[in-house]
Amino acid sequence: MTLLVQKFGGTSVGDFERIKLVAEKITQSKKTGQQIVVVVSAMSGETDNLVAMAHKVAAMPDPREYDVLLATGEQVTIALLSMMLIDMGCPARSYTGAQVRITTDNAHNKARILKIDQEKIKADLQAGIVVVVAGFQGTDEHGNITTLGRGGSDTTAVALAAALQADECQIYTDVEGVYTADPRIVSNARRMERVTFEEMLELASLGAKVLQIRAVELAGRYNVPLRVLSTFKNGPGTLISYEDRKMEHQIISGVAYNKDEARILLRGVPDAPGFAAKILGPISEANIEVDMIVQNIALNGFTDFTFTVHQRDFKRTMSIISPLADQLDIREVLVDDKIAKLSLVGVGMRSHAGIASKMFQVLGAEGVNIQLIATSEIKVSVILDEKYIELGVRALHEAFGLDQEPLQED
Repeated sequence: MTLLVQKFGGTSVGDFERIKLVAEKITQSKKTGQQIVVVVSAMSGETDNLVAMAHKVAAMPDPREYDVLLATGEQVTIALLSMMLIDMGCPARSYTGAQVRITTDNAHNKARILKIDQEKIKADLQAGIVVVVAGFQGTDEHGNITTLGRGGSDTTAVALAAALQADECQIYTDVEGVYTADPRIVSNARRMERVTFEEMLELASLGAKVLQIRAVELAGRYNVPLRVLSTFKNGPGTLISYEDRKMEHQIISGVAYNKDEARILLRGVPDAPGFAAKILGPISEANIEVDMIVQNIALNGFTDFTFTVHQRDFKRTMSIISPLADQLDIREVLVDDKIAKLSLVGVGMRSHAGIASKMFQVLGAEGVNIQLIATSEIKVSVILDEKYIELGVRALHEAFGLDQEPLQED
């Protein structure tokens, strides 16, 4: 018997009509003889409402209590969906993260899953019951409610699929799959039939909003077949899998962008061993993720040190850097929170030279100035002024022929 984990995001359960549509999809899957575990997010807009409430009562909400509040959004959805399934004649039972016993570490607001108790879920599945689990949440070893960060329901779904050895983890959303670029910017963006875990990880980390980064990491680590599908349109979606020979024919898989970047430039940094650690160590200890890092060649004993962080962490980062700059005798701190990151991703870069130079030529021809560059085996990323991001996405999508179907092997 096939076991599926199906995850439905906030837009998929945004109102009662959409919850009914989800219930009908689940019921249809159940009728084909499949065992179903469903993971749901809070209804669209609910988490934002809860966040707003928290900040009305506290400027900096206590992390533990913040998690207690945010976890209630998914609890509403699991109850409503289970009621609707039962009313349709489909046996269902809802569980919060705590009831399943999804154990996490104690990093509130960014917790990581440590283990999942499978006993209750397996017993219900054997009894023919659809199990409906609240995504995004768990509890630490002391029973405190924790949340996994924005998009954490994807992680819950993949972790459950790995623990239960599901045949497939299906992520239902409001798009029909993973596209070569954001369809809102590029009208002829193409849905990809397949993409590798490696490429999807890069796309997710570089701004593609379809899947959470940690969910893709988990899926790749435990080889969980992952498929992105539309709740509202039938179709094959996009399968995320390991690389195969057919993928070698496509050099570039997609163009990704992220407008939520802030750049911090430290000028006149003493060129001494361990200085980068002195700058980035306190930032890391504050659980702030640093993205791109560039250090210039030293001149007269001093260098420039540049790094980027997410805009949501910008103020906290500056609260650390400002006093640190005085302590470390850094001459000047310059910041820019009006930047964006533009990236090309593709496993074909491994065997094809000249991708970066062509990217720079295309952007240069459009009058786009590049501020920072970072490369890896399968990606090239640049930082530019955010006002040029849409122009850059469209230009690269056309220049690399991403609107065309890739060549297929005979």
